[in-house]
Amino acid sequence: MPTQPNSSLQAFNLAVSTFLKNPSQLLPNLTIPTFIQLPEQLGPHVYPSQQQQSSNASTSRPPPLIRALIIDKDNTLCPPKTTLFPKPYLDKLHSLRTSPTSPFNKDKSPDSILIVSNRAGSSAAHEAEARDLESTLSALEIPVFRLPVGARKKPFCGAEVLAWFRERGVVERADEIAVVGDRIGTDVLMAVGMGAWSVWCRDGVTEGVGRDAGRTGLDYRGFLAKMEVVVERYLRETKGLRPSVPKGWE
Repeated sequence: MPTQPNSSLQAFNLAVSTFLKNPSQLLPNLTIPTFIQLPEQLGPHVYPSQQQQSSNASTSRPPPLIRALIIDKDNTLCPPKTTLFPKPYLDKLHSLRTSPTSPFNKDKSPDSILIVSNRAGSSAAHEAEARDLESTLSALEIPVFRLPVGARKKPFCGAEVLAWFRERGVVERADEIAVVGDRIGTDVLMAVGMGAWSVWCRDGVTEGVGRDAGRTGLDYRGFLAKMEVVVERYLRETKGLRPSVPKGWE
């Protein structure tokens, strides 16, 4: 039986290669501390303000219309390797799904939010986790993406996720999607690879659940996640780079 490729190692190699060859692709289009600060109307926030300012007012483009969200789970919505939502994070999802002005309102656009995780839904071994998430979020009608057989995990499954939204008539193009997550090496690079916008939750989940419920200022980030903070700051502040944007928005 052939050995399955190690997606984690491939993702690491991609991040290193990107740093050496196209480092601007490691910069998110929007950085927020945590998922709680995600703007409801994302377009004006992900489209680089410096590009609009440098464009002639008569020819500058309107901000992109974001119709769909791909949201990571571990350390974006829940503490890593759990399916427990701190209340403010669950409240944020509730707002996105019920606000009358939200593009992701479940009554107006029921298939506009999809959880894409490298755990839940990625294999049979984590199917129970995916079902637990969907049970918790049943009232909000937010599904978990099931990785097709033979497909690779983030950041390599962008085509499959884009197909999911297209099949349901949510989007026509990848630049109508924003990928929201805590990792540059998976979530931001997934957005780049599929031609979507990226939103980086720099601090991850900072509130506790279970025995830690009520605690704030927590830090669940691992070594690589903390290194990404250093790399992002170096590229942005020291090298003066700007984020890459989807094709057609250069």
